[in-house]
Amino acid sequence: MNALLSVSDKTGIVELAKRLNALGIRLLSTGGTAKLLAEQGLPVTEVAEVTGFPEMLDGRVKTLHPKVHGGLLARRDLPEHMAALAAHGIDTIDILVVNLYPFEATVAKPGCTLADAIENIDIGGPAMVRSAAKNWQDVAVLTDASQYAGVIAELQQGQKISDATRFALSVAAFNRISQYDGAISDYLSSIQLNAEVLNGGALESEKAPERLAFPGQSNGRFIKLQDLRYGENPHQAAAYYRDLHPAPGSLVTGQQVQGKELSYNNIADADAAWECVKSFDVPACVIVKHANPCGVAVGANPLEAYSKAFQTDPTSAFGGIIAFNRVVDGLAAQQVAKQFVEVLMAPDFTIEALEVFKSKANVRLLKIELPASLKSGATPWDRGQNATDIKRIGSGLLIQTADNHELSLGDLKVVTQLQPSPEQLQDLLFAWKVAKFVKSNAIVFCKGGMTMGVGAGQMSRLDSARIASIKAGHANLSLQGTVVASDAFFPFRDGLDVVVDAGATCVIQPGGSLRDPEVIDAANERGVAMVFSGVRHFRH
Repeated sequence: MNALLSVSDKTGIVELAKRLNALGIRLLSTGGTAKLLAEQGLPVTEVAEVTGFPEMLDGRVKTLHPKVHGGLLARRDLPEHMAALAAHGIDTIDILVVNLYPFEATVAKPGCTLADAIENIDIGGPAMVRSAAKNWQDVAVLTDASQYAGVIAELQQGQKISDATRFALSVAAFNRISQYDGAISDYLSSIQLNAEVLNGGALESEKAPERLAFPGQSNGRFIKLQDLRYGENPHQAAAYYRDLHPAPGSLVTGQQVQGKELSYNNIADADAAWECVKSFDVPACVIVKHANPCGVAVGANPLEAYSKAFQTDPTSAFGGIIAFNRVVDGLAAQQVAKQFVEVLMAPDFTIEALEVFKSKANVRLLKIELPASLKSGATPWDRGQNATDIKRIGSGLLIQTADNHELSLGDLKVVTQLQPSPEQLQDLLFAWKVAKFVKSNAIVFCKGGMTMGVGAGQMSRLDSARIASIKAGHANLSLQGTVVASDAFFPFRDGLDVVVDAGATCVIQPGGSLRDPEVIDAANERGVAMVFSGVRHFRH
């Protein structure tokens, strides 16, 4: 057996080479690695002796040769491959040990220049790793010192590395190459060359980079979809990115079929609307304004769902973002077209619906395919929800798993003497689902599968409750007999009293306050039903 060792990080390499040599495995190596092994008294053959060519171009070329890659890529089970090796005097390479030039560490150093970064882009190493990983059935490729002990243990036991280990090493190798290439792409994409740079000056960036790197999502890499005209305000620059591997049914997978270019605020609000509407399994409509749902409803069809959602807050719906989780037909389109709408999203639009909006060229129509779960009834985990949530803060990031919790009837704990009716239980689940998408502090009144009043984003839960009641009054909606959802617990009974005074007869809240007994007693005193969800839904 032959092993080729060529490493930048030499941690553990001498011990590995000693173990390989003790097992009768011939050692091949390059440059500094070969020198180190020779100094330790190990018999090592330099790759230059094998290829017949010296290292050249300051080490840029040393392993890019058929005698290296032929030995890695030849399939031992194909006679023609082995005959080709014999004809050209090429030995097989059975173990490859490579770690790459320290590109990531180099660019992380203060004062790193473009020239420094370029010189630390490994070429021969990744090429060998790819060759060995492709031919995993015959070659074991080690790309990290943590892998050395396990491979030596297998060789000592039976002079062979198992198929399972070689395959796992191959997967790890391709992952490392992907990570390495991504780091190079992210770095180079984050800068723009201009005449000053080419002459040795400073790097400047005038546009958003084509790729961004953040931890936590799809190996942390994002690809730019477009530069935007501006951000939240005209004086702010902005760009629109998608995850490297976007989840099915997410906003970035949508196709714009009509209308002006989306703005930063359009995209932010559209995402809020789409994430909310696709959480419903029945026909639903969500209207969003400034990142908050101002109307949500379910119905027998898109027209009914929209008509109910619009009733919640017709004033705020003006210039809003509307999302459906069903195909928009002509009837629904005619009703929506009566108001000013910025963006309309749905899984699809009928020919009749598209015809309705032809005369409204500025309306942005987005077609987004629903995740498979909403078509087949699979579990909520398949809804295409984001795995993580990332917020940028000054010189840092906040990263958390996404709020993908789904509530069922079995999760509800009735804590009052009065039990909710079956109809109220369904409205409680509906209200709770909507509250998850409303900015905290959130109070949501619902009845009959529609929102009746929404209070969002206030510093006081009492104020959110009062605002929800006021907005219902402005829309001429009665809150008598409604259910209400609070995204977090009531710290005092006063919040409960406000919603009951407004007309609520059933309440859902997380519970968990030290004053829960006081609030439960208040609910019993007021003659309303209350359930605890056990889950909080803060949304900041």
